[in-house]
Amino acid sequence: MNATDQAAVDAFPELAHLITLRNGGWRFLPPVVRDGRPVEVDGFREWPGGWRDVIGVRSPTDVTGLRMTDEDPPGIVWERDGHLGEVVAALLTLPPPGDRLAPRLVVATGPTLWSPISPLAL
Repeated sequence: MNATDQAAVDAFPELAHLITLRNGGWRFLPPVVRDGRPVEVDGFREWPGGWRDVIGVRSPTDVTGLRMTDEDPPGIVWERDGHLGEVVAALLTLPPPGDRLAPRLVVATGPTLWSPISPLAL
């Protein structure tokens, strides 16, 4: 862990979980900010074949992890809500999409993803 990461973890120990994901190849979007304060951090990991694992962190105790298909709209095949450490641990132990034990059954549908070439519905 570099000095910047260590200073962040010293101030906010929960960040160690997100650093673990980042060091494992996860990418994070710019945080959602309201009134000058970050209110949500979202990250994702893309798998070969279009599968995607995602995490949404609203607070250390309000976190959602998902695995989704590459369909439009995406199919949700796995979901976990809970504390940051619990959700990160579950994501890290989730078998890769090609593994015989990996979840494949779509249990819900996610929102259609907007892209710059898609018209916005107003």
